[in-house]
Amino acid sequence: MKLSLDGRRALVGGGSQGIGKATALELAGLGADVTVIGRDRARLESTLAELAERRPGAHAAIEADYRDRAGLERAVGEHLASHPAQILVNNTGGPPPGAIEHADEAAFLDTFGQHLLCNQLLARLVLPGMRAAGYGRIVNVISTSVKEPIKGLGVSNTIRGAVASWAKTLATELAPEGITVNNVLPGFTRTARLAGLIVGKTRESGRPESEVERGMLSVVPMGRFADAVEVAAVIAFLASPAASYITGINVPVDGGRTLSL
Repeated sequence: MKLSLDGRRALVGGGSQGIGKATALELAGLGADVTVIGRDRARLESTLAELAERRPGAHAAIEADYRDRAGLERAVGEHLASHPAQILVNNTGGPPPGAIEHADEAAFLDTFGQHLLCNQLLARLVLPGMRAAGYGRIVNVISTSVKEPIKGLGVSNTIRGAVASWAKTLATELAPEGITVNNVLPGFTRTARLAGLIVGKTRESGRPESEVERGMLSVVPMGRFADAVEVAAVIAFLASPAASYITGINVPVDGGRTLSL
């Protein structure tokens, strides 16, 4: 199986923690030079140190905020001018939880901008380099909510679905060029995001945190939360040469929680 990413560069959003960081390390382990994007300089430097330990290479970091698309475009565009990428992992944190009826217009617009519009921006920036190299992989980290909406995540459910439709459209358009576009749908994964959701449910319900966790795990056939590296492994496979004939799909990595086909 051809998994080697020697000679490739990957651009990974949210690469300073959680699934993004785990993905960056996994891609480096397969031979890629990795550029991570994040807001926290200290965390980015920590990730760079771990990348160098995993595999020495021309790794880099871009300090940027997805809420500032002009700044993101400028920073990433300047970097890609000298370091074109053949792999793009679109990944950024989700919006705060809450019932959809209480969400205001700003919540939808902010999330739409940070997810769909930033994904579109980054895809447009990397595509010239992918075409020049004759190799392109775009992997979007979304949510199982694109298959089954998750209670209490009204804004996220809405925007994640839009991103999935965007990705499917882009996959169809780019397929003749051999550039693939796929979505990975993490289930409950031990990240800062999950910890925040558990704290929120604990406060809302008044139940102990351990009880909240047991309730969440009761709908996961495997009976445990995922580790970020388990999600990263699927992303890395989709970024590899072995996945050359896979495009336009949604891959749940959720321990069997999603009941729909």
